[in-house]
This record gives sequence, C-alpha cells and structure tokens, in this order.
Amino acid sequence: MTGLVLTLLRPGWLLALPVLAAVGWWLWRRAGDAGDWARAADPALLRALAALGRVEPQGSRLPMLAALAASGLLVLALSGPAVERRDAVSYRNLDGAVFVLDASPAHVGGPLWPQVVAAGRFAIAGLGARPAGLVLYAGDAYVATDMTSDLLQLGQTLSLVTPETVPDPGTRPARGLALAVRMLAEAQVIAGDVVLVTDGGGLGPDALREAAAIAARGARLAVVAPGPPDPGMAALAQVGGGRVFALTEAAALSDWLSEGARTRLERQDFALLFWHDLGRYLLIPALAALLILFRRAPI
Repeated sequence: MTGLVLTLLRPGWLLALPVLAAVGWWLWRRAGDAGDWARAADPALLRALAALGRVEPQGSRLPMLAALAASGLLVLALSGPAVERRDAVSYRNLDGAVFVLDASPAHVGGPLWPQVVAAGRFAIAGLGARPAGLVLYAGDAYVATDMTSDLLQLGQTLSLVTPETVPDPGTRPARGLALAVRMLAEAQVIAGDVVLVTDGGGLGPDALREAAAIAARGARLAVVAPGPPDPGMAALAQVGGGRVFALTEAAALSDWLSEGARTRLERQDFALLFWHDLGRYLLIPALAALLILFRRAPI
C-alpha cells in the first residue's frame, strides 16, 4: 500500500508567507503595554490611569497573534495542499483512444498482418481504464467497435478482421480519421488519442486536414507503420501532434498512450479530477482564530 503524497496545486501563494512574517515581526516589535503608550507617556501618569481603570496595565498580543495565524492559514489554504484521489483512474473516461486500421485486402492479407494484430492488442491492453474504439477503412470507413471500456472485446474484434471485412475497394485513410474525430466528439472526450495503422497508401491533403482536426480537439495522432515509414507518415503525425511508431515499437506506443493522458487533462485545468484539495479544511481553524478578535471582554 502506497502512502499519501501531499502536493501544492497553487504553490505561488507561498510567496506571501515571508511578507506576512515580516509584517508580524514589525507589529510584534511595535506592540507594547497600554496600547504602546508606555513609550510616549509619563510612567507615573500611566500608573495613575491604570489605577483609575482607564487603561489596561498590560496590552495583550493575543488578538494580533490570532490575526496573523488566521492570515497564515488562509495563505496555506490558497496554495492548494492536495492528495491524490484514490479513484483518479475512474476519471480517465474523459480521455479515450480510437484505433483507425487499414483493412484493405492488400494490407490485411499481407505477411505482416499477424504482427499488426499482436501490436494492436498489446497497445489496447495498455490503455488501463481508458475507453477505446475501432475504425476500419478501405475505400470507405466503418465503426467496428464504438467507444467502450471492454478492451478485451475490442482486442478480440481486431483479431477477427479479414480481407473481406470491408467490402469497399481502395484505401482512403482520411475517411477513417474523419470517423475517429466524430467518435471523439460524440463521446465528449476532452483529451484523446487516435492511432492510425497504415502502410502509407492514400495519404494526401484530405488526411492532413483530418489530422489537423484531431489536433484542434486537443487529441494526438500516432501513426503506426508496418514497414519503413515514409515522409508522408511523418508529416501526418506532425500535423496531428503525435509521432510515428514502427511495428516493432508496440511497447513504446503503449507507454505513449498511457503517459500522455493525465498530463494533458491537468494542462487543461482538470487537475482536481486527480487531486483532492484540502485547502478548504484549513479555513475552519482560520475562522476559529478570527473569533478571538470579536471578544468584548478585556483579555
């Protein structure tokens, strides 16, 4: 069992603590008996006034300490002390992945197809709690599996693809990417990934336009090349904000998919999905300290 790790969501507020300490020290030095009159008035006169009950013989510093303590607690609360939520993984449904697979007969029937399936299933298994979907394309594109958290079923669907699965002749990856963009939008995914498995056929201006649409949604495009990647794949991945992976880099693809999800959500001001802010609880002792300032009886 791992221990709780405390972090600060807004550490910049801690810069106010030295200023507050300096103000407190200055007030402490100036504070004196009888409201600081001891430095300016005749001691005999002050003793006479104290005997008549007109001044307190000793001024209390407790209200000042209470005000400084409340201010310090408020600064600490604003700095956002937080611990990681135990259910943080459940929020990753805000981040999904769509696999876009070239299912043309030339690709599915090629000698590298078993390795494509194995690499795809390995990457799917590394998604954790993130939902994922599968798009198959040839001359047209179809949703083979809608966004789902049942990754086992998704991997099995990938294994069932044959050269006859997509009947439309041709290779149009732009249509598969456009369908992936629509799936991300319908699932209201905030930060997602699109993984395009292609041999480079059919890449052109339409595919680049869809890659730009993926990046505009805050998602990334990874291109998996069964063979040696060509410049068109690199350009497509660059426009989509991702990178090119070789077929033998399945482990690197899995790591890339799992590590980037949380970082992008936190950059989009969704940090509280993963961290429980404890600052509000510091307001309780701060308010308790302020109650001292409202006492009417002399302290």
